[in-house]
Amino acid sequence: MASVLEDPTVERHFRGHRDAITSLAFNPNMKQLASGSMDSSLFVWNFKPQTRAYRFDGHKDAVTAVGFSPTGHLVASASRDRTVRLWIPSVKGESTVFRAHTASVRSIHFSPDGKSLLTSSDDKSLKMWTVHRQKFQFSLLGHMNWVRCARFSPDGRLIVSGSDDKTIKLWDRSSRECVHTFYEYGGFVNHVEFHPMGTCVAAACTDSTVKVWDIRMNKLLQHYDAHTASVNSLSFHASGDYLITGSNDSTMKILDLKEGRVFYTLHGHHGAVTAVAFSPSGKFFASAGQDSQIIVWKTNFDQADTQEVLRSQSKKRTVASSHDHDPPLIGGSGSPRQQHQSTGVQVHADHGPQDMGDKSPRVTEVGPSMFVTSQHPLLTTRGNHVPSSMRTPRSTERLHASSADEATPAAVTTPLEAKLIPPQLANTLQQIVGQLDVITQTVSIMEQRLTITENKLREVIDNQQKITLQIKPND
Repeated sequence: MASVLEDPTVERHFRGHRDAITSLAFNPNMKQLASGSMDSSLFVWNFKPQTRAYRFDGHKDAVTAVGFSPTGHLVASASRDRTVRLWIPSVKGESTVFRAHTASVRSIHFSPDGKSLLTSSDDKSLKMWTVHRQKFQFSLLGHMNWVRCARFSPDGRLIVSGSDDKTIKLWDRSSRECVHTFYEYGGFVNHVEFHPMGTCVAAACTDSTVKVWDIRMNKLLQHYDAHTASVNSLSFHASGDYLITGSNDSTMKILDLKEGRVFYTLHGHHGAVTAVAFSPSGKFFASAGQDSQIIVWKTNFDQADTQEVLRSQSKKRTVASSHDHDPPLIGGSGSPRQQHQSTGVQVHADHGPQDMGDKSPRVTEVGPSMFVTSQHPLLTTRGNHVPSSMRTPRSTERLHASSADEATPAAVTTPLEAKLIPPQLANTLQQIVGQLDVITQTVSIMEQRLTITENKLREVIDNQQKITLQIKPND
């Protein structure tokens, strides 16, 4: 007997930013969500009920992008102040900062192995950095205008970038050369992402379109005209079958890539939708907007077969769409799909829970200094710098639709952890990794301070030499 399928539903609301939100990122352990904003702050929201959010202040201008490391023990933020900061997303809130570009930093992305960091900027360049010590590695030059977004491929061998020069470029990481350029004549490129299989790239553009290219054959596969205003952000579902987009037209669209149609149209934000992101498993997704609000949604349809979902939703569709003759996205051939105008199933956020978060969220303020320790007695953590909300049993990934629910959201358990490593040992190893990250960041801070001291000492020596040279002629 077929299971009953549901539309996406609202799970949580988060409010705390004072200006438009620019970026969202799920922690891979599914215990936290990070957001950056035009108010120059970074928030880390905890999914466990009654657990306060962390507000990290340090940037001197808008935070344009945020991203978690693959282990979830670090979160990076990029800013219009031309710097990048690496934070430990806990109560302690330690951070290191480095000047990354000569203009606004637009995007930031960790490599799949967590060892490298990719940034893009209004200075028209992409740069590669080591996460440890934040050492500069190399630049990628070729764009003629601002580089809005850059991402690693799932295997880390390729890089895709989108720019205001209306191009999407593919780069080979090892040779550091541009291997192909896709031309987007209609508008600027706001956001680019790799398909989870690494075979395609998608781009969100200012001309209201979303396009998907096959990077094996370097051809356009799909062209969606689903929005009526600039598309700001997009994210692939873990299965690769769906794509979510956010637009200035105040809506989000979930696109069914296999069928080439709009699957859902989601409403919930007042004003532009500026950021969207699927969780790593695809069970949840988050949206953020110009209204300074974050909505966390439960996907609901992700575990069902695509055809079963389509059959179950056929009676609810407000506008019919027929593209069944189109080839499949992966491995397909033929002309790209054009003019996707269907609106899909309409889902409104106000049909779900009104507000699953605190209207006045409890927030831990983390100051702007390089190494910050909160002195609040209720916020003190012991030993491993990991708050109690993060030291929880591992079970099935879930969020909480009620603030009174005391159950704990848990990380996605990998088959290796589930079958070979006892839960106690897995938790211990996770804590050790967290401690090593803290030590790494502490060493980086000490190295930066030592460099500053050495520079000042060098200035003093130079001044002494100048004074000596000025005195000798008089003698």
